[in-house]
Amino acid sequence: MKAMIFAAGRGTRLRPLTDTRPKALVEVAGRTLLEQVVVRLVEAGVTEAIVNLHHLGGQIPPFLEAHGSFGLRRVVYSDEPALLGTGGGLKHAAWFFDDGQPFLVHNVDVLSDIDLGALMRAQSGSQALATLAVMARPTVRPLYFDSAGRLIGRRSPDRGDEFVCAPSGAFEALGFCGVQAVSPAIFDKISEVGEFGITEVYLRLAKAREDILAYRVDGAKWRDCGRREDLRPF
Repeated sequence: MKAMIFAAGRGTRLRPLTDTRPKALVEVAGRTLLEQVVVRLVEAGVTEAIVNLHHLGGQIPPFLEAHGSFGLRRVVYSDEPALLGTGGGLKHAAWFFDDGQPFLVHNVDVLSDIDLGALMRAQSGSQALATLAVMARPTVRPLYFDSAGRLIGRRSPDRGDEFVCAPSGAFEALGFCGVQAVSPAIFDKISEVGEFGITEVYLRLAKAREDILAYRVDGAKWRDCGRREDLRPF
C-alpha cells in the first residue's frame, strides 16, 4: 500500500521552531511529527510513501535514511521549488501512484489514533474518488456532508456558506482531519494547475456529482499540531 505525506508547508505558525527546520521535524514529546505519522502509516500496512518537500526540505531525506525510514520499504520525494498547495502537491506526485490502487494521504502536522486501515477499507469498498476522515468538532472551515455522507459544500470565514449541490436529506457540518484515502482515478479529473487546494478540487467534483465521501471518526483522538501551543504530549 502507498501513501503521500504532505510535508512541504512553511510552518509559519510554529516559528521560531521552523526557522531552522522543516515543520515535519518539529518534535512532540521527543519524537518528530514525521516519525509519528510514518509509524502510524506503517502500522496500517503502508510500505511505500512519497513525501513532498519545500521549506528546508533537504533535511528530511537524511533524517529518514538515518532512521531506516521507520519501517517503510521505499520512500521517494516530490520537490516543490514553489509551494503547490495540497491539490497541486498531490497532482505533482501523481506519477508515484501507478499501481491502480487506492492510497492514503496524511498531513504531517496531524496526530491521531484514527483507524487508517478502516479508512482504507471504506474507500476500497466504494466507488468514491476520495474518502475523508471527518469529525464533529469546532472549526471555522467545516465541510458539509449530506445524510448519504456525500460532500455538498463548505463554510469559510471569507465566503460564508457555499453549497455546490443539493443535499440528500439532512446535512451536517464536519471538520476535515487532514487524513484521507484517495482513488488514483482522481488524477484524470484534476484540471486545476499551479498552486491550489485539494478541497477546491473536491468541491468542483462534488458539483459534478462525483462521490467525495465522509468517514466519521468522532471517537478518535486527533490534534492539528500547526501551532506551538499544540506541541504537547498526545
